[in-house]
Amino acid sequence: MFAAVADATLTELLYRPATELAGLVRAGEVTSRELVEASLERIEALNPALNAFILVDADGALAAADAIGPGDERPFAGVPIAIKDIGPAWGGKPLTYGSDLFGDFTPPHDGNVVRRLLGAGFVPVGKTNVPEMGILNVTEPRRYGPTRNPWDTERTPGGSSGGSAAATAAGMVPIAHGNDGGGSIRIPAACCGLVGLKAARGRVSSAPVLGESFLAIDGVVSRTVQDTARVLDLLAGPELGDASWAPPPAEPFAAALEREPAGLRIALALNPPIEAPLDPVMARAVADAGELLASLGHEVEEVELPWDAIDLFREFTKVWAVGIGTTVDFAARMSGQEPGPGNAEALTLDLWRGARELDGIEHMRALVTMQAYGRLVVAAMSPYDAVLCPVMAKRQVRIGEIDSETGMEAFHAAGQFTPYTAALNVTGQPAISLPLFHDDGLPVPVQAIGRPAGELELLALAAQVERARPWADRRPEGL
Repeated sequence: MFAAVADATLTELLYRPATELAGLVRAGEVTSRELVEASLERIEALNPALNAFILVDADGALAAADAIGPGDERPFAGVPIAIKDIGPAWGGKPLTYGSDLFGDFTPPHDGNVVRRLLGAGFVPVGKTNVPEMGILNVTEPRRYGPTRNPWDTERTPGGSSGGSAAATAAGMVPIAHGNDGGGSIRIPAACCGLVGLKAARGRVSSAPVLGESFLAIDGVVSRTVQDTARVLDLLAGPELGDASWAPPPAEPFAAALEREPAGLRIALALNPPIEAPLDPVMARAVADAGELLASLGHEVEEVELPWDAIDLFREFTKVWAVGIGTTVDFAARMSGQEPGPGNAEALTLDLWRGARELDGIEHMRALVTMQAYGRLVVAAMSPYDAVLCPVMAKRQVRIGEIDSETGMEAFHAAGQFTPYTAALNVTGQPAISLPLFHDDGLPVPVQAIGRPAGELELLALAAQVERARPWADRRPEGL
């Protein structure tokens, strides 16, 4: 299925945590060039089968690697990383959102998130595949073709950070950038056996494009809770001109990993925010996670949350459509094209038209409704230190099962696949996907939800679970 990779030793290194690799570079035990060359060789060998990368910058990555030597104290100096083809600009590289409508749009600047990743010493090796405009929870854009899951190439790696998750799970890179506006970090992490944190609203600035974002936030997919926490430490914090931001943590996020939480009150919730049938395997994973937490000394109880109190799918779709419509209009201006079937998929056009038909009052009403909904859900969860629920309602769907060319039908199908994620973008709470289990050769994840702005406590709990049931050494067969 997969081509052989020349240097098995360096290949093994790419499965190690990014934090550990930075330490090896700092100590002079491996060079950044060796890591980057191994990453590029692995991309060359595996990308034809997986289609995780849509752009590889070999010359730029090698030049950056050659400028990094032993003793570099930047936290991730010399470590290869992938950048998702949605969100923050990577100066001088095309930003296409997986759509022909963007043409070859190439921003000249680095967005805040990319600037901070570069400042921490990461070496970007390329850009990863996404569904068109980041709409769906599968990664199958018409422009670039489908990305495939390394655990089963007939199945999706999730979306919209599907290319990033597939690249990390396959050991092309040890860590990759992603962002999450409805589950787009947590779902790919869940599909590919990785850790995926959606941080609290306002924790990571979306400068310079937006002053704030109600739904979306940037982060990474990684192998370990430690890598996720340490990257959050460098990405967190406001930028000049932000309209709002999350309150600063009392200590670095990575410091929380040293704690051993005790006696927490944990809720297990299986009822979904959007009506959808739940695969017994996913339900069992939550129950098993609850048993694990009880064995660690926590108080665990089953609850039914009122997060189905409104038609969340309808209200979310209105706000989502306006965001997509704005992106479509921007792309059309930049490329000089008129949106249509020749340059945009049917679902993109359906949402764009829906946004144009939605008046400002109705859009504002949907926002207010979702804010009220967020207060209701947060209040219902407030007696608990954390809530566990599924990420996905069913197994990783097969390639082609959710088809954007069916328009809004695909959007409804996506909601049935992952009904548990978007509600947390609405409430703004931190939520993390953890690859606790496997079944029939596929990762079976669990989602943990924290209190508002409560990433410290959530990461401490996630690290405790990881110590009790380690997952970092798992990898797809043949890789």
